[in-house]
Amino acid sequence: MKRLVVAAGGGGDVIAATMLRTALFGPAAPALVLTYAWERLTVDPLPGPRGRSDFTGLATPLPGLALVTGRTAPIPPAGSSLPGLARDLGAPLGLLDPYEGAAGLARTLTAAAAYCGAARIEVVDVGGDIVAGGDEPTLRSPLGDALVLAACARTGLPTDVHVAGPGLDREVPEAELFARLPPPAFTLTADAVAPVRAVFDWHPSEASAMLAAAARGVRGLCGIRDVPEPLRLDARSAGVHRLTLAQALARNPLARLLADSRTLAEAELASVEVCGFSEIARERVRAAAPAETAPEDAEFPVPSGSGPADVVARYARWQAVLGSQGITLVTRRRLTEGLALDRAADLLLRTRLGADPIQNASPLWRVPARAAQRG
Repeated sequence: MKRLVVAAGGGGDVIAATMLRTALFGPAAPALVLTYAWERLTVDPLPGPRGRSDFTGLATPLPGLALVTGRTAPIPPAGSSLPGLARDLGAPLGLLDPYEGAAGLARTLTAAAAYCGAARIEVVDVGGDIVAGGDEPTLRSPLGDALVLAACARTGLPTDVHVAGPGLDREVPEAELFARLPPPAFTLTADAVAPVRAVFDWHPSEASAMLAAAARGVRGLCGIRDVPEPLRLDARSAGVHRLTLAQALARNPLARLLADSRTLAEAELASVEVCGFSEIARERVRAAAPAETAPEDAEFPVPSGSGPADVVARYARWQAVLGSQGITLVTRRRLTEGLALDRAADLLLRTRLGADPIQNASPLWRVPARAAQRG
């Protein structure tokens, strides 16, 4: 294969890593993408990342390297989007298992490089928390990225670190983030999005969806879930900033502290020391609470079993509220959870919106200007 790409943060970073692989090497260039099975509780109800023991049907071409294919399945009650991503992206995904800390991840990366015949590692992070200092009040998920940096350093392989879509994860304040990044190396375009377009029909990633939309030229004020302030998509949103591994490590004290970690529990304690919190502990609290998509948490919940007219009417009222706030775009997750849509209502709305050239800003949905006027 000759190319090894690592999606640093889990979740939707593997989608962005595929876009970047296309931009760097071309759509036909073979490459192995590695990623965590670490996702939202709406996808995987168990807190923390999933490891090799949480799956059946993994392929193991070399000791230390496990591949997720379309035939792989998580062992209930665990959930994972990785088998579906492997099917839609048309290639196996290497599994990053962090339960043996940076030392275990380094062994996986070394095995993956041998399997690919790769001479270097390309790390991809959406948003920029891979250069977080650890004290940012908006920081939510630093551990996966920091473990990847620490593991790459242990391999001794040349490593480039790419921050795609700076600020799209809203974890590092924008002014601080751009001060830590070099000028953009290049900008993603619509050609890089083509191989992943189908994934957004079902995957809940917001940061990667906004990155893909920005690469396709979509601009506007985007409403996202769990963040009170909307995010502006502009020309910088599709930028890719390249750092050396040494530069990334210099900006990330947690990664430096994780260099000799050999268990996930040890890494979690390091996160508490540097950042003042453990994201896994936060997930444990949320997992014990009512589901994130509960109707009482929605903005304009659509009653289950509502007919098409009721669904469309409820959406129109919600859209008017968004428009009155100046929001011109929404993510699929904001749409689904903001209205607490069941599967039938979700399919109904997305089919209607997808057929409307005014509202279809794939993989986002546009709030028409008339909605703001009505609001």
